[in-house]
Amino acid sequence: MPDKPFKFKEFTVVQDKCAMKVGTDGVLLGAWVNINPGAESILDIGTGSGLIALQMAQRSDAELIDALEIETNAFEQAVENFENSDWSNRLFCYHASLQEFREEIDEKYDLIISNPPFFNDSFKALKDDRAIARHTDHLSFHELLSSSASLLSEKGNCAFIIPYQEEENFIQIAKDNGLYSSRITRVRGNSKSTLKRSLLQLSLKDISPVINELTIELERHVYTAPYVDIVKDFYLKL
Repeated sequence: MPDKPFKFKEFTVVQDKCAMKVGTDGVLLGAWVNINPGAESILDIGTGSGLIALQMAQRSDAELIDALEIETNAFEQAVENFENSDWSNRLFCYHASLQEFREEIDEKYDLIISNPPFFNDSFKALKDDRAIARHTDHLSFHELLSSSASLLSEKGNCAFIIPYQEEENFIQIAKDNGLYSSRITRVRGNSKSTLKRSLLQLSLKDISPVINELTIELERHVYTAPYVDIVKDFYLKL
């Protein structure tokens, strides 16, 4: 059942209060992103259950891992998951919007990461908390990228997963805010399916990005070697 705790190799995500459950997008982003070995501070925007922040704690030695969540139930769930992890002393969750957080915080982060809301008006029939988690009304790409640029340290990177069809638009908005792609991985479910997602890593340096594609499955529940190599440190069955 979707509400059951999701057990990973080094932590468990309780998700009964969360609108958005553990899914491939979040796990893939948290496993794919390059983390600078010298990264001292990380920010997860729209943390939900706290999944990606927990992945960052497992993968890095960063002393400060902040997470941001506007929806009350998800915020409480993230706090619970952080407290029950092995890294509770490094994880902290703020109950605020990105706009509020940006105005109040003085911290600059070496890595900013987000699995942002991206569905459009056709999904407005969703429950309010699920809609907040999925609608750009509450966090537009413009706001996400301008805030990320403002909160990013000079040596920092930021990473996102978005619909593939939004990639060109997202990259242009990023450039407008002084952020440039260093890595792009375009993701499809299987060899016969269309591209569905784009994984993007950005920095303040204008360089030519490394671009590739990733296919998740050979057939149902039979995963490709490149996908397994990325996520194997997290999923119990890989």
